[in-house]
Amino acid sequence: MNAPTAYHEHGTAAERWERAGLFFEAKEYATAARVLATLADEAPEQLAPRLLLARGYYHSAQLSRAERELRAILERWPVEDYAQLLLGRTLQRQGRAAEAGPHLRIAAAMAGDFPD
Repeated sequence: MNAPTAYHEHGTAAERWERAGLFFEAKEYATAARVLATLADEAPEQLAPRLLLARGYYHSAQLSRAERELRAILERWPVEDYAQLLLGRTLQRQGRAAEAGPHLRIAAAMAGDFPD
């Protein structure tokens, strides 16, 4: 017998992606992250759900989870400048400015934002 699924696990991947986007737009970041976590697990090769998951964690102050997800993203996609930026911001919010600095500088350099 199949166990009942929670609402965030219900539907196709496309339906759950759309639902996650709606929760994110409504600033229901923790709920969006619950939906996105299953999508990211099902398709770890896709960047978009993982990046939005990290953003959901960041905005819902689940900073350890955000950091873990962002590090995993950067391990697989080292040139993802937004992940570098968000990791830097996540580390800053955790009071780890020294660790944040290199990620913020890399993100700025990747975006072409060089100091004068």
